[in-house]
Amino acid sequence: MDSILDYLSLFGLATSAFVLVTGCANMVLMAVLWVLYLSLVNVGQIWYSFGWESQLLETGFLGIFLCPLWTLSRLPWHTPPSSIVIWGFRWLIFRIMLGAGLIKIRGDRCWRELTCMDYHYETQPVPNPIAYFMHRSPWWFHQFETLVNHFIELVVPFFLFLGRRMCIVHGLLQILFQVLLIISGNLSFLNWLTIVPSIACFDDVSLGFLFSSKRGGVKERVAQMQLKEAAGEQLPLRYGCYVRKVVNISFGLLIAYLSIPVVLNLLNSRQVMNTSFNPLRIVNTYGAFGSITKERTEVVLQGTSSLDPNDPAAVWEEYDFKCKPGDLKRRPCFITPYHYRLDWLMWFAAFQTYEQNEWIIHLAGKLLAQEEATLSLMATNPFAGRAPPRWIRGEHFKYKFSRPGGKHASEGRWWIRKRIGPYFPPVNLQGLKKFYEDRNWPYPVRD
Repeated sequence: MDSILDYLSLFGLATSAFVLVTGCANMVLMAVLWVLYLSLVNVGQIWYSFGWESQLLETGFLGIFLCPLWTLSRLPWHTPPSSIVIWGFRWLIFRIMLGAGLIKIRGDRCWRELTCMDYHYETQPVPNPIAYFMHRSPWWFHQFETLVNHFIELVVPFFLFLGRRMCIVHGLLQILFQVLLIISGNLSFLNWLTIVPSIACFDDVSLGFLFSSKRGGVKERVAQMQLKEAAGEQLPLRYGCYVRKVVNISFGLLIAYLSIPVVLNLLNSRQVMNTSFNPLRIVNTYGAFGSITKERTEVVLQGTSSLDPNDPAAVWEEYDFKCKPGDLKRRPCFITPYHYRLDWLMWFAAFQTYEQNEWIIHLAGKLLAQEEATLSLMATNPFAGRAPPRWIRGEHFKYKFSRPGGKHASEGRWWIRKRIGPYFPPVNLQGLKKFYEDRNWPYPVRD
């Protein structure tokens, strides 16, 4: 199974690289990419349960209809993008932003009291170094940030329907907003992906500066096409063009039909976010940070070679993850748009219980067996080159940013932490055997 997933990923990577490098795509290639990612999401379970998985699938589905059926050309003369598809992208960015704004206003009261940003930088899933300094901004600046957030998410989306100029302003503001989010946090590829439908807010004139003016280039060819169209010259329509028109109209009707439960959800005071109402995830609901955690808690995994885990003399050594806070002296990482899925899931697990996250016990078993594939997901293995640990436990800590220029920062610490208590008790490989059998999980074998 692992090799099949690897082959699917490599095939998708090669196909998307071809589209990126050549600037050419057709419906067939885009449909292949969409089916491949839909397959990964459907089998990925909790590891592919993030809201931007559905957003990528919806964006990719719209991209299928943006392209000609067979032609591989950077500027297909006979099949210009349909205005229905362009409005499909605009409808997507409208729902993304309005959904995010409404879930905040209806959710945590700190969004209404303009205090959420007092906590966000420190408690977001995977903070970066800039968040460390942004967290110490004055209270009035955090309130200003919150007001700007509400304006961008609740007011600006309606600019889409106020004519060309306001539509362009909408695109500029949304892209700028996403860039600011990219700078201040490691929110995976979410913000990069949200920029894509915002590009549909611009027309050829406003995007012309991005293309070369050299003779025979795309810019000149577009200008020639527009001149011919203005002069009343039209290329003879092929049979495929009529088929394409029928497909585009059918596409528009499909999006409108699938949008009904999504719109009803937006209007509902009990709005849900990041939910799909159809198995293909074509039209979905979106939202982010409807509630803000006021304190940051972390689960720290520790192993020991001691025979008795309750022995006060037992030495417990910590596993560090690739990006999430652990080692107090390790600088927060800057990793966007890459997505460390395990680190994100550990963030969610920290404000739940291990009974709600059985996968973390599964992870502990694999670390006990020192499985190479699992260890590759970790930043450090304290038992490298030694016998595997006999026991692993999870400890629960409260983490806070140190104060820049303060005592802890002068000692090289980015974080301060305080133990809350045990997260899950010490477990060993033999003791987990029944746990694995009851869930039909393959029992870890030491490499």
